[in-house]
Amino acid sequence: MYELVITEKPNAAKRIAEALADGKPIKESYQGVPYYKLTHGKKDIVVACAVGHLYGLAEREKKGWRFPVFDIEWKPLYEYSKSAAFSKKYLNAIKKLCKGANEFTVATDYDQEGSVIGKNIIAFACRQKDAYRMKFSTLTKDELRESYKNKSRHLDWGQIEAGEARHYLDFFNGINYSRALTSAIKSTGRFKLMSTGRVQGPALKIIAEREKEIRAFRPKPFWQIELKGEYNKQAITALHKEGKFWEKAKADNAIENIKDAKEAKIQSIERKEYRQIAPFPFDLTSLQVEAYRCLGIQPKETLEIAQELYTSGLISYPRTSSQQLPSTIGYEKILNELQKQKSYAELSKLLLKRQRLAPNNGKKTDPAHPAIFPTGILPNGLKERESRIYDLVVKRFLATFAEHALRQTMTAEINCNNEIFAAKGTRTIEKGWHAFYAPYVQLEEVELPNFKQNDRIKVSKIELLSKETQAPKRYTPASIIKELEKRNLGTKATRSEIVDTLFQRGYVQGKAIEATELGISTIETLEKYCPKIIDEELTRHFELEMEKIRENAQKKENLLEDAKEAITKIIGDFKKHEKEIGKELSDANKATQDEMAFIGICPVCKEGNITIRRGKFGNFASCNKYPDCKTIFSLPKNAFIKPAKKNCEVCNFPMVLAIKRAKQPMEFCLNPKCPSKNVEGEAGAKAKAIAKGEVKRKCPKCGEGDIVLRSSIYGKFYGCSLYPKCRYTEKLSTGQ
Repeated sequence: MYELVITEKPNAAKRIAEALADGKPIKESYQGVPYYKLTHGKKDIVVACAVGHLYGLAEREKKGWRFPVFDIEWKPLYEYSKSAAFSKKYLNAIKKLCKGANEFTVATDYDQEGSVIGKNIIAFACRQKDAYRMKFSTLTKDELRESYKNKSRHLDWGQIEAGEARHYLDFFNGINYSRALTSAIKSTGRFKLMSTGRVQGPALKIIAEREKEIRAFRPKPFWQIELKGEYNKQAITALHKEGKFWEKAKADNAIENIKDAKEAKIQSIERKEYRQIAPFPFDLTSLQVEAYRCLGIQPKETLEIAQELYTSGLISYPRTSSQQLPSTIGYEKILNELQKQKSYAELSKLLLKRQRLAPNNGKKTDPAHPAIFPTGILPNGLKERESRIYDLVVKRFLATFAEHALRQTMTAEINCNNEIFAAKGTRTIEKGWHAFYAPYVQLEEVELPNFKQNDRIKVSKIELLSKETQAPKRYTPASIIKELEKRNLGTKATRSEIVDTLFQRGYVQGKAIEATELGISTIETLEKYCPKIIDEELTRHFELEMEKIRENAQKKENLLEDAKEAITKIIGDFKKHEKEIGKELSDANKATQDEMAFIGICPVCKEGNITIRRGKFGNFASCNKYPDCKTIFSLPKNAFIKPAKKNCEVCNFPMVLAIKRAKQPMEFCLNPKCPSKNVEGEAGAKAKAIAKGEVKRKCPKCGEGDIVLRSSIYGKFYGCSLYPKCRYTEKLSTGQ
């Protein structure tokens, strides 16, 4: 007999087995699934792995397309999901290993999801009512051995109950609302798979409301007066102290007073110093926001990469809402390990010289895990994006221990014929934590000359700038996650997935997230006929109730009964207006499809629209005036095609964007005879380069051709326009 330890992923099983084994664990497999045998003290242990969720919620008995539906149960995922067929062998392996076990320990991730995964395996595969529970935040040997030594005698039922409540709630809301929306469209004779959910609806509402604000925005004109001058050969720029002139006459009057000025005087100087505190340690949301800001990595991918780094033992558990690093993680030990890595050796040494190590902890906490931190284990064979996220985590960890930075602001008031201008500068006096967080500190450094009062500056130019107020900015994938967290909608682990679903359903589009006609119409239609589906307050209420379940202050059964009652009433209201809802959603869906497929005006008939269409042999682009206009263009296969929303600079035909997996998006012109496509011809290369203003100079090799920007399957480069006669090339400089 032996103790069976169950982990969430294969990587975790390997690391836990290696940590607990007194010698070397023996690796075996069943149906291709690895498991490990080992001895720990006087005990025989087998470590087996799941592969995430092996069980999911499904209808107990499927009776067609009906709603509302509440009769659901846990079933093996492979039984009802084709995409989860691979999970069957993992479940089979655990079932086989259960038979020889007399003790069971759950070592899945210590959060609600991990707890539900472990409980379901114990209950349904192992047929046990309870088990031991390990709690850890890193997959390092010392912590895993300590976690095993201090394991709880019971499963973490508070987290399990809260996690199960969330699964039930999400299923109830998702299946019933999604079926209702899809059914409404089907009632019009069309079909479009629609979805919404407990958090998805309110999230879409936030984005749609921002889009409506932008559309309703009317810019208001204002004017600014800019003075450019010189002091001791250093250029100076100052703005009129009035800031924004809302009346042009007032701005014109000020300009009239100074239009002939050749000189101005420094009237006053004000210097202020302030301490810029070190950043807080990363929680998941701040990591996702910072990775998007600094590295351009999408929040969903950041979480996936961070999870890989965690299972590789390189960082702590990433699904945390804590901004605090407790002393129990061993600051000095981690810094000593980081000191062995060349990139962080000097920075770690500087911190280790300090008498006291104390991170600048934030206020946010998490009952299960500390903030994200590196373990100090030497990374090996990381891919580029993994390496960048790892570096960001390490630098943030180091920066939290560093001194505050000292910054100075300087404001000089400049008198020009009694019109007062202000020149402002900010510079760093003491770098402090900036040195530890490079290159992720992005602060503007504007240093003004060392002015003295009554110094004179030479005025070179005075300009009246005409501007307009700007519409509110659209959300980015990072800022919408931050907004959802601020409103307590969703969880740290699910918010990026929810935003991704909005894109998949065609509710939103673009890098700066724009609600489509379908997205806006869905919200407007639901607000009109069934507002509770997208009610933020209702969603937040259930989030708070689930937290009470985790704290054993609320019963899961009571919460689910409340949810069933609310959903039944909402669906009842929905069904009263099903046809009206279906008509409005169907029209909006068609408008969105047309919008997303529109490439440009037909270059042949000048009347129709060139749109992306699907044919028997794949996508193509054609004029919607067919059969009157038979203009048609082929499109590349094995690529996702999007309108580029611009015309070719050489021939003025519409352009499209081809996106292939693991490759940079590529723009190309629809015109097969466009001169820019003749990469081997002088006329084509030169026409393209001249149109873009990219002719650099005469070729230094042949002296006849021009050096122009060109493209190949390997990317862009500069080359001679007389290719292949002259094969001279140059690499692009960094940043081009």
